Order: sequence, then C-alpha cells, then structure tokens
Amino acid sequence: MIRRILKFTAIPMLIVVIVASTFAASFLFFKPPSLNFFFERVFVELLLDDPELLTMLRVVEQIGMHFHNNDLTDASDAHARKQLAKVKDDLATLRRYDTDEMTESQRLSTSVLDWFLENTVDGEPFMYHNYPVNQMFGVQSELPTFMATMHQVNTERDAHHYIERLDKFPKKFEQVLNGIRSREEAGIVPPRFIIRKVLDEMRGFVDNGVEANILYSTLLNRLNEKDEGSGKYTVTKVSDSDREALCRDAQRAIEQSVFPAFQTLIDYFTDLEGRASDDAGFWKLPNGEAAYAYALRQNTTTDRTAIEIHRTGLGEVFRILTEMDGILDGLGLEEGTVGERMLALAEDPEMLYPDTDEGRAMCLADYQKYIDHADTQLDAVFDLRPEIGVHVERIPEFKEATAAAYYNPPALDGSRPGIFYAKLNDMKEVPKFTMKTLVYHEAIPGHHFQLALQQEMTGVPTFRKVIPFTAFVEGWALYAEYLAKEMGFYDDDPEGDLGRLQAELFRAVRLVVDTGIHHGRWSREDAIRYMEFVTGMPHGDVVSEIERYIVMPGQACAYKIGQLTFIDLRNRAEQALGEQFDLRDFHNLILSNGAMPLTILEQLIDQYIAESLETTGEGSAAA
Repeated sequence: MIRRILKFTAIPMLIVVIVASTFAASFLFFKPPSLNFFFERVFVELLLDDPELLTMLRVVEQIGMHFHNNDLTDASDAHARKQLAKVKDDLATLRRYDTDEMTESQRLSTSVLDWFLENTVDGEPFMYHNYPVNQMFGVQSELPTFMATMHQVNTERDAHHYIERLDKFPKKFEQVLNGIRSREEAGIVPPRFIIRKVLDEMRGFVDNGVEANILYSTLLNRLNEKDEGSGKYTVTKVSDSDREALCRDAQRAIEQSVFPAFQTLIDYFTDLEGRASDDAGFWKLPNGEAAYAYALRQNTTTDRTAIEIHRTGLGEVFRILTEMDGILDGLGLEEGTVGERMLALAEDPEMLYPDTDEGRAMCLADYQKYIDHADTQLDAVFDLRPEIGVHVERIPEFKEATAAAYYNPPALDGSRPGIFYAKLNDMKEVPKFTMKTLVYHEAIPGHHFQLALQQEMTGVPTFRKVIPFTAFVEGWALYAEYLAKEMGFYDDDPEGDLGRLQAELFRAVRLVVDTGIHHGRWSREDAIRYMEFVTGMPHGDVVSEIERYIVMPGQACAYKIGQLTFIDLRNRAEQALGEQFDLRDFHNLILSNGAMPLTILEQLIDQYIAESLETTGEGSAAA
C-alpha cells in the first residue's frame, strides 16, 4: 500500500519540493489557489527545514534525491524563531480559505491543521520552558540513535554522508548548548538529579572508546555485512581498501568531532550541577503555572485543568485498586496492600526470565509470540489492518538503562517495518505477567495499528500521516489494552489481567503525580513513594517514570485522558445507535482518519452518530 501511494504521489511531491525550494521566500506571502496545494506546501517546507526528518521518512530518496542525508537539522534558537514566524503566517493563510467551498475531508484537515498551528503559536511565551537535554531525550541520545537506526548505509555515498554527519556533531551540540545557556539566563534550569543522570549517560558514551561506540560499530557492521544467500557485501561496489578507509574516517570523526562535542556538554553540565536545585516541578519556573496549563492543553488536547485531572486520577486509582484487590484475593494473595502484593508477585521466580542473554532471547521470542497471536484474533472487531508488519527488538543498549519500551512506525517507503523496542537491561524488571499488555499497547492492536494505518491513508494531505497528537495516539494504545480484555485475551490468565490492571493503574497514577509534581509542588521523593505504594511496580521503573514526568510535564496525562475519551465516545455511539452500532465501523472511523485533537475527534463521532441516525430515519423520529 505504501509503495503504491508513493508511486502516484512522487511526481507531484517532487514538483512541490522544487517549487518550494526555489521560491520559498515568496511562498511566505502567497495564498495558493488550491487548498490541497497549500496543505502540501506546509508539509514540504517543514521537511526541507529538517534533514533528519527527511531521512527518517525516506520520501525523496525514491526519486533519487539525497541532498539532505549529509546534514543535521538546525537546533538553534534563531531557527526555532524562524519556524515560529512561518507557523504564524501559515495559520493566517489557512484562515483565508472559505470553509463553505471545502469538501468534508478538507474541512477535517483544516480543523486539524488550524488546531495544531494555533497551539504552536500559543506556546510562544513558553519556548524556553523545557529541558532540551535530559535523561529521556536530547541531542546526546537521540542523535546517536538516529545515526544508528535511521541513517541507512546501502552505498558508498551513504557511508560518506554518515561520516559527514558525524563531523557536524560539534555544530549541532553548540546550537543546543546555546539554547540551554539562554534558558539558564531566564531562570530555567533542570533539577540536579536530572543533570547527574545526563552526565552519567554522556560520560559512559565517551568513556567506552571509539571501537565500542555505537556510531563506529554501526558503520563497521553495515560495511562488512554480507547477504546470506550470495555471500556478497550488502554495500556493493566498495573495495576492501575503501572499506578500511571509510572506517578510519569514521574513527577520526568520532575522536575529533563527536567526542569533543559531547565533552562540551559534559563540561557545561558539570558546572551547572552546582547551580541547580532538587525542586522538581514547573511551579518553580518563571510563569510556571501558566506554562504547565499550556503543557496540559497541548498534550491532552482538552481544556481540563490540573485540579480536574488530579481528581479524575484519584477516582480511577480507587476503581482499579478495588478490582485488583479482588483478583489478588482469588489467587490467595490476601496479605498487604495491593502494591505490596503486586511487588511480591513480580519477584516470584516463576514470573521472571534468567538475567542472561538466553533469558533475553526467550523474552523477545515470547513478545513476538504474543504479537503474532493477537494478529490472528481481531477479525471480529477490526476489518482494517496495516499492510506492513511489526516485530520486536531490544532497545539499543547504550540508552537502555534510562529508556522505556517504545514503538517506531514503519518507514513511509516500506523499507522498515514497525518495531516494538523492549527494555531488557534488567530482567527483574520484566515480569512475565506484564508482557501481554505491553504488546497490545506498543504493537497490536495499539500503536502499530493506529500509526501504520495513519501512514497508509489515501486522499489526505501528507501532514495528516505524520502530525503528532499524544492524547490520541497514546489514548488509542491504552484503549487497545482495554479492548484486549473485552476480547478475552486474559481469560484463564488472572496474573496477566493483573498486569493489565497494573498498567492501567499506573496511567491513572500518572494523572495524580504529574499534576502533583507540577501544580501541587510534590517533591520527586513524594511522587516516587506514592507511585510505588499504590502500584507495586519495581523501584527502578517507578524512579524512571517519575523522572520522565518531571522533564515532560503533562505528557503522561495524555494516556489516560485519551483512553477515557475513546471509551466515552464509544459508549455515546453505542447508546445512540443501539443495535445499529458496529464496533468495526467505529474503529474504522477512528483509524482511517489518523490522529487528531480529542475535541475534533468528539465532533467527528457526533457527526457519525447523526449521519447514522439520519440514514435509518431514527434521527427525525427522535426529533
């Protein structure tokens, strides 16, 4: 499907790229006569400004364009302000189009883009209210990961581009560092415990040396990789001497460019540690209360306040704990709090794999087994499926200690499947009863169904395939866990059902602790104690989660708010349509339209209900 879409869109996309790159300056003041052309222009101009995103999506390589693969995306403040100015102009241009002249699909695309652009403009006062380098993300971890997983090396030219990008690490790191200095001048400094985590990560990256470094081993492995069938090198037409020269160039670039770039950040953060405090929440920052309110609105795509979200979380925590308590009693685990009993269950040797390479291989195999099983059991509720598959891999080891499991969608050109990355550095933190739920969330029918189908959509602007809305995307994945329970995937598996409830519980707890930290002035330690007591999750997982919420305010609230919205809208449709309601139609409507703000999703579902009732005549009868 993806290849077919791109086959028919490559030429118009190429024309747009050429026109946009040639007349970019005049484009800023030009309202295209075609709304669809404007949609594509917005997307293409974004791509042209982001070489790393171009590489990730692999859209223009198919038509022989590789101009971007030796460059890195500009991370300077000046570039960010230039982008913001463009967003303001795009929003003004979008609002000059007459909605009465649009098709229904165009009106939906306009609503989605308008919300996204307006929200971006609303964030201008809070441009510095973040920590660009932290234990969850940042140039120090994302850029090496990008080079190792996204920059493809299929030709000698690709290898040269790889090395050219390595040599541009110092420029990118300096751009990021200048932004961090500006934040410090504005009184925005990460907590001390975050700084220490980042320092440990960066020092470990440098101290392991060149030959053990992922940036070197990645290129070395790709240049020396051979096809199993023919025995020939997969990177063809490169002599042995040239392979050796490329590896030497990469070694030189890492020693002289990459490692010194890391050292500039190490030196700065070492000095910054002494000027930081341990206060965790956004309340401590200038205009912090308003910044957190914006973060909640941006991430949940609703207008719910911190107090409302906190209360919702407390109610959900009580409901889920009550259900878990009943299952634990049924298993004969009656002593202690729910959290204490769950912790004891997680430490049961029967629930753990060996903390060895063999144990990790067994775990990955079981993850894939759950993926494959789920894929065969969903016909009753899904008749729309991605054409490209998903498999599980281990998180790259250099960042595994501070990362959580995650999903990467397929490449737009179909060259890379969806990948569920599992965290396996400490097998004591992977109890078997948690694995099914993680699969249903990250792979099938969660992220893989939603994100891969979003990329396969036809007849919509390209931005609709890639635009991120956390509450929709993560809300769907959490809804997928709920759906798996309804489908009987936990029948005769009470421990697995406890894993599902524990996963839902910690999403509900997120509402409590995120708002507690950033609005209620909870300390890091207060939040850790509460989450550990309530959920019974391993201590290391709890610490990673709490520190994630500290550097990504509001993001964790999106999951549960999104799930509750999906469930509420489904209940609304079922009650309104009665026997006419078909769950497959409901899922098709959601998955065929891609991610969007929850407020717009609500309008879409209401329209679906009204049109369904009108078709049967029930709407007019009820009126």
